[in-house]
Amino acid sequence: MRVLASRADAAAWAADHRAAGRAVVFTNGVFDVLHPGHTRYLADARAEGDVLIVAVNSDRSVRAQNKGADRPIHPEQERAELLSALACVDAVVVFDEDTPFEIVRAIQPDVLVKGADWAADAIVGRDVVEGRGGRVVRIALAPGYSTTSILQRARKG
Repeated sequence: MRVLASRADAAAWAADHRAAGRAVVFTNGVFDVLHPGHTRYLADARAEGDVLIVAVNSDRSVRAQNKGADRPIHPEQERAELLSALACVDAVVVFDEDTPFEIVRAIQPDVLVKGADWAADAIVGRDVVEGRGGRVVRIALAPGYSTTSILQRARKG
């Protein structure tokens, strides 16, 4: 479990694991206010291959997604540290672009995982992964969990 410093480090990490015959699974997201929906999703993602790398949106890219003026709650390095402590997560990298396309292209995962709330044709990086013979998996989200709803409940007191 480790937080990688850069896209180049993440690409080298993935290449080393592929060279050792391991299937590299990739997912990405904000992962702000970590909750059981996140941990279930990540455990399911990890089950799709041998190692899981998670790309975390930078603070700037979270704000660009219009998540709200007070988001993210936790800074990027804290979100990365929390994720790296999970047994199902093998590595974490922060990315700053508005989409994960460049990090997917650099890592070249064997399996790209996204939540089932994403339409199959809207999954960024799908063409990269499938173009090299990999697969894209959509995982059902755990009902009743969302960072937005948790924050709304907290604000109401």
